[in-house]
Amino acid sequence: MQVVGYRTAVREDGPALVVADDGEVSRLSLASGARLDYGLGERHCAGAVDDDAHYACSDESAPYCPVHSSTWVCARCTGDCLKDEMDCHEDHAIYLAAFAPDVFKVGVTREWRLDTRLREQGAQRAAHLETVSNGRLAREIESDIATEIPDRVRVPAKLDGLHEAVDADAWGVVLAGFDPIETFAFDYGLDLASQPVATTVARGTVVGTRGRVLVLERGATNYAVDLRDLVGHELDPEKESSDRQSSLASYV
Repeated sequence: MQVVGYRTAVREDGPALVVADDGEVSRLSLASGARLDYGLGERHCAGAVDDDAHYACSDESAPYCPVHSSTWVCARCTGDCLKDEMDCHEDHAIYLAAFAPDVFKVGVTREWRLDTRLREQGAQRAAHLETVSNGRLAREIESDIATEIPDRVRVPAKLDGLHEAVDADAWGVVLAGFDPIETFAFDYGLDLASQPVATTVARGTVVGTRGRVLVLERGATNYAVDLRDLVGHELDPEKESSDRQSSLASYV
């Protein structure tokens, strides 16, 4: 059985690992309290999923080989359309997202997806800055703001503050230069007392998820896993995981 994708908590059926076994696709729930009990085997290309069918690929590249990789051209747009013909003719929102304790980013999404997009990223606080009529204009505004506020945040930066709240003073300073249409605060229910150990495992009890970050508890220690790092791995219920570093909380 191979991990071929993941779903975040914003979906109606909840967060899950998408797995494939002999061409058939199913889900492993990542709802709070669910149990994962798998060792990680070899990792190779996750292939392609079409509805409930999986097309395997043995290429050693992971999580996807060049044949099965795709790049969303709009993600690289700064207002100069990279497509043969511009097709983002709908309202787009420009937003700021905050991650504890003081990591901030600017972003763009279709207006109707704003709440979903923020939750997909695991934002803890956010602000809807402006709505414009198309994606090109939104990317131009985003590009201008990005000279002062980054337009991306790597997962390791999100992991560092997983147990903390957003610094309200720092967030207030960032917002001072704008007049938001609306602000947001999200609670993912993790309620962590200390920083989880960052690792890649698929064994433990699910504490919860924040965006694509999964928190597992095992042996009185919490572990934080980037779900993308699981994609491509074979799952083996018989394989024992190697010993993992324990958090300081384990010795208190």
